[in-house]
Amino acid sequence: MKVKGHLRKMKTSVHQSDVQYFMRLVDKDHNEIELIDFNKELGKKISLKSNGIYSCVHCKKETKKSYSQGYCFECFSTLAECDMCIVKPETCHYDQGTCRDPRWAERYCMRPHYVYLANSSGVKVGITRETQLPTRWIDQGAVQGLPLLLVDTRHLSGLMEVELAKTISDKTNWRKMLQGNDEEIDLKQKAKELLPSLSSLIEDYGAEILDAEIQHFHYPVLEYPEKINSLSFEKTPEISGKLLGIKGQYLILDQGVLNIRKYNALSVELSL
Repeated sequence: MKVKGHLRKMKTSVHQSDVQYFMRLVDKDHNEIELIDFNKELGKKISLKSNGIYSCVHCKKETKKSYSQGYCFECFSTLAECDMCIVKPETCHYDQGTCRDPRWAERYCMRPHYVYLANSSGVKVGITRETQLPTRWIDQGAVQGLPLLLVDTRHLSGLMEVELAKTISDKTNWRKMLQGNDEEIDLKQKAKELLPSLSSLIEDYGAEILDAEIQHFHYPVLEYPEKINSLSFEKTPEISGKLLGIKGQYLILDQGVLNIRKYNALSVELSL
């Protein structure tokens, strides 16, 4: 089977903690071409060949370089979803009247957000919109996730995250995550230890303290790599090998690991 199209972040679903992956390819107008059950490709040889052309996920302009996972430079420089406050929500400037697109912010930022704990490469804190769990955890390769708080806006979730990041990490060590040495962590106990540090913010801004259950995730992996070799289309236009596993948004091949999300919007020919 061969199919050509532009890559998109893999679609995921969960059934009884088992993660299912689907490879997505779209045409130049962003219409879906294929949605392939990639769990069924485990143990088989796959190949991805790139011509180095991206189709901007917003304006569809073809470019040779991508910014912020799939945008052309003009969109990256002007769209609200590419502003620095998306990466650092504690710097939100909506209230100052300088948001790039207030209507976009009202749909995506001025909405309830979770502050959560996850076990991806060890315990970490993170934030996401109320509609993005458990997708956010899966994209980070987390084996456990626990919603901690529900707050009114992305800005407030960012303030909470910054405070918790003084004690625990707010980033995933992707190399460690892909080694598969996942020790179970008592996230509820960790939450009890961390919540007092947020008491002032909760008192000033308000938040719903959640009593949720820990969610667990098992990934389709036949074999984890002993040494992490990162594969890149910039160095190798055609990447192929036996598919040994999928975790986060990474394909684990016998030749190395490939971050599919990094190449969002890239034109490829996929051979199975």
